[in-house]
Amino acid sequence: MDLEELLRAMDRTAANLSKLDSVWERAKPHIPSGPQLGTHPDYEDLARAWADLLPGLPPIDGWTVTDPLPDIAAMGQAFIDYLEITEPPTAVHAAGEKPGADLATYRYRLDRARRRAARGRLEQLIAKVDAALPIALKDVPRSSLERVQNEQTEQIEAAVGEIARLLGDAADSTGRWWDLHRHMRFSQGQDWHDIGEFDWPSVRADIMAKALGDSDPLAVPDIDLGQAASGHLTGSATLALPWERLDDDGFERLLYDLLRSIPEHENVQWLMQTRAPDRGRDLSLDRVLKDGSGGVRTERVIVQAKHWRSRSVNAAAVVETATAGKLWSPPLVRGIVIATSGRFTADAVAWAERHNAEGTAPHIDLWPESRLETLLAQRPHIAAAHGLR
Repeated sequence: MDLEELLRAMDRTAANLSKLDSVWERAKPHIPSGPQLGTHPDYEDLARAWADLLPGLPPIDGWTVTDPLPDIAAMGQAFIDYLEITEPPTAVHAAGEKPGADLATYRYRLDRARRRAARGRLEQLIAKVDAALPIALKDVPRSSLERVQNEQTEQIEAAVGEIARLLGDAADSTGRWWDLHRHMRFSQGQDWHDIGEFDWPSVRADIMAKALGDSDPLAVPDIDLGQAASGHLTGSATLALPWERLDDDGFERLLYDLLRSIPEHENVQWLMQTRAPDRGRDLSLDRVLKDGSGGVRTERVIVQAKHWRSRSVNAAAVVETATAGKLWSPPLVRGIVIATSGRFTADAVAWAERHNAEGTAPHIDLWPESRLETLLAQRPHIAAAHGLR
């Protein structure tokens, strides 16, 4: 089915759902909460409108709302009957709440289906913006007031527009969404630098968290886990992870989720696009430091991702990152984490240790694959969500 055709159907369905919400909000005051007799003409009209609108909710994974609004005359009489037999009218209360619960369930399913439909195209559009932004900014001074308009900026604007179409009303709460649009509207050199440094990393992270973080379950074997755990088990557990399953973007996404899971980390953000020409800053965070006296302070930390499988990270790469770290301010960068899905050379480790022993800022932390595998062993749900388990 054509993606746009499906989105149009979902848009119409959402409109019908909104109409049913309105009917239910007007009908709720008529729902009895205790004994009563008879019905009300206004409620009867609302019940007819509800029945007319229900065909506008197509099935989602085989389920849709089918029940009419409850018969309030029968509900009022049921309260009387329960009162006579001194039983709690739990079933009657549940019947009165069911239309609202059904609408909430349908809305959840509709949102999930839309995310599922949009996922593949969103990944393509994110990659397109990631590739076009560095080219659009090439040779554009940071403080330029000249309007920037070229093939890349046009591609970015078109991609952002389509992303808005795919996200629907979820776009309004997506990172620096309105800052992104404001800067694209002015389109000066300084605006495009703000887009590259602040707006797009924020929006990009939220898109992946909201739209790509689908609530559909991961595939699991058809077994009873309790019975399996009680049986005879062979083999051993392993820390090793199949890093080759991730591309550069997937590795950064994994780091983003891992860093956010650590309680001492706040304000985790993407700062640069994957494969940016200078391969500089990738992610940043505020590390919260507490002491025994109750004092609390934060320090800015930059995290650089190196998804290097064919070679180890050498001393030259570590020195280059440490040198660049002194320029990444304000605010002052107190720490740099270099995380790799491979290993560091002995020279790289020795250089970082000497640098840290001298007490020179920023402090350098090296996270080889073994460190990442240990952290992810403590957070297996993150490894599984990224296809590593």
